[in-house]
Amino acid sequence: MIGRERRMLLKHYLEQGGSKSALARQLGISRETIHRWIRDGDLDRDLDTTPPRYGPRPAVPTKLDVYKDIITTRLAAYPELSAVRLLAEIRAAGYTGGYSQLKAFVRQVRPTPAPEPVVRFETPAGKQAQVDFARFTFPFGVRYALLVVLGYSRLLWCRFYPRQDMRTLVSGLEDAFRYFGGVPRELLFDQMKAVITRDLRLEGGGLIHNLEFLRFAAHWGFTPRACRPYRAQTKGKVERPVRYVRGNFVYGRTFLHDADLDQQREHWLARVANVRVHGTTGEPPQVRFERDERAQLQPLAPRRYTSLVLADATTTAKRRTPRPVVEVEKRSLAVYAQLTGGVA
Repeated sequence: MIGRERRMLLKHYLEQGGSKSALARQLGISRETIHRWIRDGDLDRDLDTTPPRYGPRPAVPTKLDVYKDIITTRLAAYPELSAVRLLAEIRAAGYTGGYSQLKAFVRQVRPTPAPEPVVRFETPAGKQAQVDFARFTFPFGVRYALLVVLGYSRLLWCRFYPRQDMRTLVSGLEDAFRYFGGVPRELLFDQMKAVITRDLRLEGGGLIHNLEFLRFAAHWGFTPRACRPYRAQTKGKVERPVRYVRGNFVYGRTFLHDADLDQQREHWLARVANVRVHGTTGEPPQVRFERDERAQLQPLAPRRYTSLVLADATTTAKRRTPRPVVEVEKRSLAVYAQLTGGVA
């Protein structure tokens, strides 16, 4: 099809009385072509309102055509078969064509696997809480946030500590239990050394718990559990709040010191985190907790846990106090010799 500009130019010169032979030579086309355009009305077509339409190109026969049913049948049964494997199979059936057209066809017809559904591990009210640490850097130093999330209501508790150790975990969990007003029946952890010293489940064994933490768990009446290695998504109820704390609380705020950080944390939990509509449950965590979960928690222990291994801060301070120096009377060795009947 002649282009719009050339057609308009040809039509203009023809209307001005130009010679078809001269215009054919100028445009590099034959007189027969010009006569055909005039006869078919191509010179009167308005390209602005009636663009040319082209139909689909007819399929070009290929050597692969007779083997396409074999390929689609094999891919329907085994979607992950490679093009190399299929090439060997259809060549055994007589295919003499190349690999490129086979590869393009396989890419076109290979079944797309459906995405694996995201399994949400929902738990009954009062059954489980998930626990994790997250590291943050402030102008006054590195701090570790201990997060505890109730699995049913998504009620969140967190606090920042200067260390990530057993004493922090024990003290923080006790504060979390008091915040909730009760104790869930089990706590789910990642591969936290303060809780799990070794995980042999991938080798056919079991969990080896930290004995001190088992004593702490028995005191408060919960069962410690651990995610399987490389399956941290099962602890997503606390993994997502870590990102939430980082993005909604810490990011963009200024904290003067630890006391200011703790005051803002307390306000944020009460006024923001636990009263917003949760994306999964569709309810504010505080509402869901008060209605369904608070009454399902186990009662608090009557007193804090007393560790036989972890030294209390006051005990450590007392041990660091130097012993008093007692003045004694000094005498020469001759005096002691006389007292024993010896000679000085």
